[in-house]
Amino acid sequence: MSLPDYKSTGKQSSSAPSHSSVVQLNVGGHLFSTTLGTLRRHPDSKVAELLGSQPKVSTDAQGRLFIDRDGSHFGAVLEFLRSEKLPTENIREVYAEAVHYNIKPLMKRLEETPELFGELVGRQQFLSRVPHYKENIEVLIRIARAEAVAARRSTILICVMRTEDDLGFYDNAVNSLEAGKESAVTFGPWKAEPSVRDLLDCVKMDIESRGYNVSIEAHVPERSFLSKSYDFFYKLTFTWW
Repeated sequence: MSLPDYKSTGKQSSSAPSHSSVVQLNVGGHLFSTTLGTLRRHPDSKVAELLGSQPKVSTDAQGRLFIDRDGSHFGAVLEFLRSEKLPTENIREVYAEAVHYNIKPLMKRLEETPELFGELVGRQQFLSRVPHYKENIEVLIRIARAEAVAARRSTILICVMRTEDDLGFYDNAVNSLEAGKESAVTFGPWKAEPSVRDLLDCVKMDIESRGYNVSIEAHVPERSFLSKSYDFFYKLTFTWW
């Protein structure tokens, strides 16, 4: 497939479209008008690749170039290609589009905004230092869903070991749980400044970003008069309805 010949001087051109040729785009039902030069501004991007000399996109019924992707935030991407103007809202969503289309200058500029800088440089760097964090989030969701049958809530225990010294008490702490009736998903230890509360906030944030309604509170295991109490445990509750 070749790009359609667009009128630029009142006559239909038989040569390859120039950078100034106007292009009509349909991105998942959202319509845009721009030029080839704008779309090809960053040659390494997926947009430039899709609309290269041998375009890799189809056309819709009206002959517009069609990109089969939600176009809700493509306008912000297109505005950056035109003027290098950054969006002032929906930063995360526009960043996801920049990543998808591999527009590296836009990705870099967005990563420097306060919203993404804190997420990427602060929170994500912290979580990368928490062993098996992402895997544990998946385990928590899987257990909660398995326990949701005919229930309004699913409750799972989390054990948070902040330091290597805390880890030394792990066996005793787990043994303090009611035998055979309680088990816990364990996080830590980590070598970074954030606290246990910061870690719990991250757990809640990341699970809620998946659409779940969750709460976290401290859990004190039942104990006998002579047994030691440990403050490593928290109850994560999923509310289904």
